[in-house]
Amino acid sequence: MVGVAVDSNVDELSSTNNVMIKYMLKQRENHARNQKRDYSHVFRRKTRFEMFRLSAIAMGIEFAYAAETSFVSPILLQIGIDHKHMTMAWGLSPLIGFFVSPLLGSVSDRCHLNFGRRRPIITLLSLGILIGLILVPYGKDLGILLGDKGYTTSNNSLHLNSNYSAYEGSVSAQMASENEEGVSTSNFKFAAILTILGMVLLDFDADTCQTPARTYLLDMCVPEDQPKALTMFTLFAGVGGTIGYAIGAIDWESTNIGSFLGGNIPTVFALVTIIFFFCYLTTVTTFREIPLKLIENDDLLRPLSAKAIKKELQKKNSNVYYIQENSSMDLQATDKYTAIDHYQGGCDSPNGHATSNGGHSPHNTSNGHANTTSTPKLTSKAIEIIEVDDDDKPVSLKKYLKSIFVMPKSMRILALTNLLCWMCHLTYCLYFTDFVGEAVFNGDPMAPPNSEKAELYEEGVRFGCWGMSIYALSCSVYSMTVEKLMKWFGTKWVYISGILFYGVGMLILGLWPTKWGVLFFSTSAGILYGTIFTMPYILVAKYHAKNCFRVRDGENVPLKQTRGLGTDVAIISSMVFVGQLIVSVSVGPVVAWAQTTCAILFLSTILAFFAAISAMFVLYV
Repeated sequence: MVGVAVDSNVDELSSTNNVMIKYMLKQRENHARNQKRDYSHVFRRKTRFEMFRLSAIAMGIEFAYAAETSFVSPILLQIGIDHKHMTMAWGLSPLIGFFVSPLLGSVSDRCHLNFGRRRPIITLLSLGILIGLILVPYGKDLGILLGDKGYTTSNNSLHLNSNYSAYEGSVSAQMASENEEGVSTSNFKFAAILTILGMVLLDFDADTCQTPARTYLLDMCVPEDQPKALTMFTLFAGVGGTIGYAIGAIDWESTNIGSFLGGNIPTVFALVTIIFFFCYLTTVTTFREIPLKLIENDDLLRPLSAKAIKKELQKKNSNVYYIQENSSMDLQATDKYTAIDHYQGGCDSPNGHATSNGGHSPHNTSNGHANTTSTPKLTSKAIEIIEVDDDDKPVSLKKYLKSIFVMPKSMRILALTNLLCWMCHLTYCLYFTDFVGEAVFNGDPMAPPNSEKAELYEEGVRFGCWGMSIYALSCSVYSMTVEKLMKWFGTKWVYISGILFYGVGMLILGLWPTKWGVLFFSTSAGILYGTIFTMPYILVAKYHAKNCFRVRDGENVPLKQTRGLGTDVAIISSMVFVGQLIVSVSVGPVVAWAQTTCAILFLSTILAFFAAISAMFVLYV
């Protein structure tokens, strides 16, 4: 079967269309408000400003990414690390992340801290990003303090310290001085260790931090808000990338702040550090999480999912009840969505005990707090309902870890699709500026300094950065339309077409490498990035919200295995590590065999078409 779609055009968990779900959300909101701490925000719709705060950390992460991709490679080359070993250094982060990221996802699902489940992991990874943002630009200076000799010449020694001039702080100046006659790079042992450590921390933590950040976003939003929230997440990620690349393109040496901070590189990283810290605080202070111990002990504090709705509908005898109109809750009676079974001759209090007060429970109690919210009037009708098996026992960390390796087919296909998408996207990101410098501007990175070929290559690299800025901008613009596109054409069509558009764009640019092509077809990379950032996580959220991981003959087959949302989001996110590892070891030989950097785009095209084929087999619910 090629692709499975189950009620893709109907939002089954929408409180707008489903009066029963509206009532259940209101019931949980009131119950959460009466806890020792107010958690009612978890069960209500979110405003755009609240979604902005939840998504702010995505913007901060992309600022860090922009600084990393712009300056890490030149810095590593400056301290004497050749291209071969630099590529190996780039492989350390994905190698670690592939194993650690899903583990952190499982830990976050079982975290019992009062601070929450997701925010402690976000805080830990954000600390790693901040350390990386300090070590990468200042690793060389710290190395000199620890005993490195720095640059040496035949006539004199140039020792760099934390107070070096603005001219010395620029990448171009340092690389040029390194290649002057009589100049050699020596004894950067400590600088190399500290800089690579900072690069690994920055790359690994920035990639991994997106997982708990997305899960925190999904946890705080009701199911019908989740697609819009993920769209907002992608939008601000694109904004962060666009502005981040622009910050790196500014000549800070000619400004007062650049002169004060010591050149382009220190200034860029200092600004990015401040921006990231602000974005982190904005996100983690948005909403209080419900501690896991409360979720385990109180059904009404658990996220509202299809499984919870089925449990609500499960009858305790042969009677079910119909909600009649109740003005206090603004409910409207409908023929399609009026049956609930949670009440029998009255309504159950949150602790599970039934009350009988003519269909009302004016004084339900839980945790010692009174709840004066009235419930809808109910009338009974005999009907047979199949019971739903629901195990409410707390799940151990061991079972969550097992779910990393034992996945349903739907998750395996989605993970494979995301892996192929990341591989074709990383091929563009990691090598695109080199392609522009060589194939479009006919430059040569190995040419002597100040030669025509070298200047053409540098000009091409700068022009390629403009293309990447456009790619980040197009990601933001596309993310604002993806939700409407899903409503108009369906999730499956949007997913596959976004991948194919990128593949066609890279193919045309590889066949006809021109300046206008660099700018125009970079938009296709932005569309793919927006697709990667939203579609897999929307599907994972729907799998969990509807407890639908498998479909047989058009019917949902309940999954017996317990799976955590944080674990599954982490599994999907960890594909970026696998993709980066494969790309880092395969692209070099491909380019050497083809003798042209256009092979980068052709390889990206092939991977995109394979990703589109894989997306046809994804389960769409």
